[in-house]
Amino acid sequence: MSEQQIEANRLLVNRFYHELWNEHQFEIAEEIMTEDVTFHGALGKETKGITGLIDYIRKLHDTFPDFRISVEDLVAEEQKIAACLTYRGTHEAEIFGIEPQGQLAQFVGVGIFIVRADLITHVWELGDRLTLLQQLNEPEHDDSILDMDSPPTDTREKRVAEWDE
Repeated sequence: MSEQQIEANRLLVNRFYHELWNEHQFEIAEEIMTEDVTFHGALGKETKGITGLIDYIRKLHDTFPDFRISVEDLVAEEQKIAACLTYRGTHEAEIFGIEPQGQLAQFVGVGIFIVRADLITHVWELGDRLTLLQQLNEPEHDDSILDMDSPPTDTREKRVAEWDE
């Protein structure tokens, strides 16, 4: 496969996130995906077909109205592309049985794509749902306890039970 084709595949993935997900330009779906595209979402939902994926995107944007996916990096080889992602959005509707508290949630993930005949056929997204759930359940959660270069900023209340001695 030529470098030109690999670059074209990278462009498809960028359009998938920027135009389809972030800008809601659903009319481009048939330009970048097969009609029967399979999507395995970062939040545990699988869809089949363009309509199912668009419905999923709309539902997620109902829950996080300002939801955005940033592509931090792309690695492409022939018809396979991997994207390093950051997801962000304000929690405004119930998800996973958790009522909204209006807080910003941010977590990372990876998207893996298969492209055939210049169209996306399969997408697997693996997102850090643990971090998302922690943010939705504990909006005041102090993530500095995860920073191994420095001690927690507030030692009065330990957040990780196994640190108790």
